Amino acid sequence: MRLRGDEHTDLARASRNRMLANALVAAFAAAIFAPLIGLLVVGPWACALAYLLYHSRQTDMLLVETGPRLGPATLERRQSLNSAALAGCWASALLIFPWLSGGEQQQALVLIAMALMASSTFVFSTSPLSVLIYIGIVGTGAIAALGLDGQWQAMGGAILFTIACLVATIEVRTTFVKARLAEAALAEKEEVVSLLLREFEENEADWLWEVDTARRLRAVSPRFAFALGQPQGEVEGKPLLEMIAGSRWSSGQFPPSLHDLAERLKNRENFSNMLVQVSILGEERWWELSGTPMRDEQGRFTGFRGVGSDVTEQRKSSEKIAYLARYDTLTQLPNRLQLTEALGEALRYAVQWRTRCAMLMVDLDRFKAVNDSLGHMTGDKLLAQVSARLQSLMGENQMVGRLGGDEFAIVIRDASQSGTVRDLALRVIHRLSEPYQVDHHTLYVGASVGSAEGPRDGASVEEMMRNADLALYRAKDMGGGEHCRFEPELHATAEERRQLEVALRKALGRDEMVLHYQPVVDAHSESVVSFEALIRWNSAEHGFVSPGKFIPLAEDTRLIVPIGQWVMRKACEEARNWPEHVKVNVNVSPEQLLEPGFHDEVVQALAASGLRPERLEIEVTESIFLRDASVARNALEQVMALGCSVALDDFGTGYSSLGYLRKLKFSTIKVDRTFVQGAAQGSAESLAIINAVVAMAKSLQMTTTAEGVETGPEAELIRKLGCDKIQGFYFGRPMTAKDASSLFRMGRELRA
Repeated sequence: MRLRGDEHTDLARASRNRMLANALVAAFAAAIFAPLIGLLVVGPWACALAYLLYHSRQTDMLLVETGPRLGPATLERRQSLNSAALAGCWASALLIFPWLSGGEQQQALVLIAMALMASSTFVFSTSPLSVLIYIGIVGTGAIAALGLDGQWQAMGGAILFTIACLVATIEVRTTFVKARLAEAALAEKEEVVSLLLREFEENEADWLWEVDTARRLRAVSPRFAFALGQPQGEVEGKPLLEMIAGSRWSSGQFPPSLHDLAERLKNRENFSNMLVQVSILGEERWWELSGTPMRDEQGRFTGFRGVGSDVTEQRKSSEKIAYLARYDTLTQLPNRLQLTEALGEALRYAVQWRTRCAMLMVDLDRFKAVNDSLGHMTGDKLLAQVSARLQSLMGENQMVGRLGGDEFAIVIRDASQSGTVRDLALRVIHRLSEPYQVDHHTLYVGASVGSAEGPRDGASVEEMMRNADLALYRAKDMGGGEHCRFEPELHATAEERRQLEVALRKALGRDEMVLHYQPVVDAHSESVVSFEALIRWNSAEHGFVSPGKFIPLAEDTRLIVPIGQWVMRKACEEARNWPEHVKVNVNVSPEQLLEPGFHDEVVQALAASGLRPERLEIEVTESIFLRDASVARNALEQVMALGCSVALDDFGTGYSSLGYLRKLKFSTIKVDRTFVQGAAQGSAESLAIINAVVAMAKSLQMTTTAEGVETGPEAELIRKLGCDKIQGFYFGRPMTAKDASSLFRMGRELRA
């Protein structure tokens, strides 16, 4: 675009010169041939040529005055057509005028044509193509005229001259473009240099410095004097190193960077962006200096000249960024990056010297309860105290850091001594289990520890961290407050879990899930009053998978939400085929209950199946009140408003508070099978618990269901204890939907 602008600037002059040159040459040709062939032939030709010159001039001036209003392709096409028309006009004169004049003055006209071709080589327009077209057509006309007259040698010369003009046009054009581009690049560089100089002059953090052969300051600028903290006149002529060494000048105890600067000045070497630690008025600062030795015309050394800047703040920022990249801001412990580096170094040391290193993963127990009940601020203060305790336990060649959340890690560089890992893990568990005082609160949290030893349990950082994490999971599964070492079977278990998760994600799509139904009977009449829907999974890859195995996995991966939705729809569809008095009980996971659209899912399942809401009973466990009690309560109240009932499953085995029984009206309390079996074995505690639950349920106008009844004596005992409903193998195992429906058909047949 810049090149086009330069061409447009010269276009008016070039267009005018082209028009005048063509007009003068045309007048000369008309003067020669008018007496020979008459004005009737020459006049129209001259008029046509004049019109074409005027039209070409107008096109060029339109571009000069207003810019390219038309597109580049349209503009180039117009200029090419103008050039072709002008050249055609001259070519017609070369062919017609000599023929009408009997060959007289042909050579003069050819010379005129060649003069036009030669001059066109140096006349530029915005379209170089138009010049080539002009030369090509005029040259072709001259060649044809000479050929028709039989002047073969002259025709050969015309051919060579035309080719030379075409090549010259291209070369001149190339030279012109290169020259203009070079000028533009030079102008841009000058602009950049000017900008840099202006910024340098305006930036008060930079200065110029200069020393003589004795390394004494000279030509001190006001900015440099300000950076030195002294008046300009007082620093003139003083040694540079003395001015920036401060109080250390007398002792000679310089920082390494000052020694490096002195060596560069002594050896007269160039240096650039050298960081130098200086002392200005007793304050330690950092300068960035660049210098170049100066020489006179005879090549003699005359001193140094350079630039400098104070980069103290930038260096502090860089150090802070470097610190943040390697340390945790909350606990001031090393972060994951530094821990992985330390573990990698420990592994290399263990391999080199054939020793052992170790990685311990530490996770706090019950920390989430503190966060949820007292807030994140209290949780952060607790983590700070935890980190201080961990730091106090570290010995030589041991590093503790925070991985994130409430998870910490310890790297032991040398764990070759027997019992080192276990002793440290037990000390960590014991120390972290002691009470904490945070904001007038006495808090108790424990710790679980998983460990892996290298290179036995892993040859890389990734393997060591993964295996220590697997051991930590095992410790958490054992109830917390435990230390577990990595064992190879843990990896096999984790891989099996991973494969099981992959298969579980495909189970619904493959139609591998099925519902079984276990009858719940009236304790006195023993008639079926409801069925509990129990999900079963027959995997194509793993065969029959126990619910105790895949249900926790589904809850951990939140696959329980789509699975629970499917169970709800399927159970309602099947219950539609049962008698009107028989309910269906559907277990709902806390993950599913806390979903915002749980109420809508129940409505959709009832609407799609046509089941009355009174025949659907939602079963929940006490664990729902450990997550978000208010959300769970609102969700259950919305379900109750539809007409559905809610049963509390596994009562007495989890949440210890009974406050939710007052706030939420359950329809049924299900007594866990452990109490039923304990009562059948004569356990006084179990009998007392069942009696208390039955009495409480009656006072709250709730029914009770005893689970796990497997024998007749157990059923008889439950009746005597006052339970309203019974569920267990004695009255029926979980059965398919077809078998459940057949129970009612058999009853109708017997009654008939």
